[in-house]
Amino acid sequence: MHGPASPGWLLVALCAALGAYCLLRMRSGVEEQRRTAGTEALMGFGMAAMAVPATAFSPPSWAWPLYAAVFGAAALRALWAARRGAHHLHHLVGDAAMVYMAVAMTLSPGRHAGHGGTLGVPALTGVLLLYFVGYVLLSGARLVPAAGSGAVGWGDRPELARACRLSMGIAMVAMLLAM
Repeated sequence: MHGPASPGWLLVALCAALGAYCLLRMRSGVEEQRRTAGTEALMGFGMAAMAVPATAFSPPSWAWPLYAAVFGAAALRALWAARRGAHHLHHLVGDAAMVYMAVAMTLSPGRHAGHGGTLGVPALTGVLLLYFVGYVLLSGARLVPAAGSGAVGWGDRPELARACRLSMGIAMVAMLLAM
């Protein structure tokens, strides 16, 4: 969200780089990995856009409802995809968190997170923080290079995908803390 300028720009750079890497992962030969990478690319670029410091750019009033609609649609897609695997539930929570942050910004025009006051519902923000901190800790513990065989393409490197998800989880924690 819109916190201090330096950490905000670092968060923008991190999330944009993660989104770009997820686009590279979309070249995988496995369809499910391509689909997951596309969802994660949307999340990375969306987080980068939301993290731009307010001192550099304040989005127009219609931007926040647009973010909410885009990530609401992504949440519905993740809910539908959860039939195939529990991993999609994490995407559902991430998309719901993005909707929550966009709605909080919509309902608080003129105020930005990190600039005097809190946005959103503190209890819901706390629950989301607990989820993402737990996710980050669990993902960090699992971040051990997977035993692979031979040359593997960038889109099929599971340890890089896990590091990407871990980094997005850390960025989500930072954004929720800025609320």
